[in-house]
Amino acid sequence: MAKTIMTADDSASVRQMVSFVLKQAGYDVIEAVDGRDALSKLAGTKVDMIITDLNMPNLDGINLIKGARALPSCKFIPIIMLTTESQDAKKQEGKAAGATGWIVKPFKPEQLLAVVKKVL
Repeated sequence: MAKTIMTADDSASVRQMVSFVLKQAGYDVIEAVDGRDALSKLAGTKVDMIITDLNMPNLDGINLIKGARALPSCKFIPIIMLTTESQDAKKQEGKAAGATGWIVKPFKPEQLLAVVKKVL
């Protein structure tokens, strides 16, 4: 059975690209427009991994990670930050919240898939 990956990003074009790359590789994808949308979708859905942007309206990536980690179904799944932010302080904040990895935008499809395969 295909693994399900949630992608949360307020940019429709980024969501589409991530979705396209993952679907081409055989994954099922659930898209969320921000952290709040992602958390509401996580409540009734089992996902194998989350890829989230950092800067989003309503609920940012750090708080999405904290919220997801509080759910029993998401306690141990990989969560990757996909963001334009590359400062060490932000990375530390992400790691402290429970992020598994960090990819800086713009990204190459091969890079995204390599990280997905590595952590899943």
